[in-house]
Amino acid sequence: MKASISIIVGSKNPVKVAAARTALERLFPEYEIQCQGVDAPSLVADQPMTEAETKLGAINRVKYCQNQYQADYFIAMEGGVDLFENGPATFAYIAIAHNTQVSIGRGAQLPLPMAVYQALSQGQELGHVMDAMFDTVNIKQKGGAISLLTNGNETRQSNYTQAIMLAMAPMLHPELYAN
Repeated sequence: MKASISIIVGSKNPVKVAAARTALERLFPEYEIQCQGVDAPSLVADQPMTEAETKLGAINRVKYCQNQYQADYFIAMEGGVDLFENGPATFAYIAIAHNTQVSIGRGAQLPLPMAVYQALSQGQELGHVMDAMFDTVNIKQKGGAISLLTNGNETRQSNYTQAIMLAMAPMLHPELYAN
């Protein structure tokens, strides 16, 4: 019987829960991964519009999980948008807590059409804007804007999975990251 690692994910979104499970299954193949998604408040806008707000949302979610649950790892993801020098883009921040360690990571950046950014600036959420633009339903719990804008070649889950694996580096090699 395999030893197990428990994870609490600060969202019930199946894409986020699957990304956390997949990342830790790859990193710890010798363990059984027990992964549960929970409702964790971000305490930021439903559609974060800056890098700072997006990062704070992930941190708030992971702190909530640490305070409310028992697990080996706590993982939170927050998707957001910002207007950069080269135009608007969406991205995600990742916060991972393990014992007393916290690691913050960031996923890849997906350029957004200006019309999408303008709709977001007026209070809409990215998933809803993309659903309207591409005639899809609840894309944020499927491939996300990433899937739609890359013709299905990448997904929201693949971006989260990679970002989680990269953010785990300090926990995989704590001796190298000690101050």
